[in-house]
Amino acid sequence: MGVTVKPAARRNARHFAIQAIYSWQITKGNVADIEQHFLSGDKFEEEEHQAEAPELAAPHTDVAYFRDLFTGVVLNHQELDSKMRPYLSRPLQDLDQMELALLRLAMYEMTKRDDVPYKVVINEAIELAKAFGAEDSHKFVNGVLDKAAPTLRKK
Repeated sequence: MGVTVKPAARRNARHFAIQAIYSWQITKGNVADIEQHFLSGDKFEEEEHQAEAPELAAPHTDVAYFRDLFTGVVLNHQELDSKMRPYLSRPLQDLDQMELALLRLAMYEMTKRDDVPYKVVINEAIELAKAFGAEDSHKFVNGVLDKAAPTLRKK
């Protein structure tokens, strides 16, 4: 039998991965250092007030999935950017950094993680956009992914 995937643990992995990707985009910091910051449980100043944030540790979070998402996006960001470009309504450099992180994460899952249904990828990206993006980011992210899904994934 295969390993049972716990949706909540994967959701938490995405929660941390999006923040790690955003941090990397902004700082261009060392990937291992950023990953270690998240895995250590240290909080950024602005996170101190978030008592309800999930914990980046098993069983609450799929740590291996967090690592795969974060390092996979960083290592493949140029390829992911070129795959999303045809579906964007504005130039890549005009995207908000969080929108870019959200789309990179979703494009990574859509193109590199066949074990995740495309509808799950889209729904999770929308929820992350609602939590971390600007007011209408979720609509933009949804529109891009809806256009990209038929080409990138067989439905």
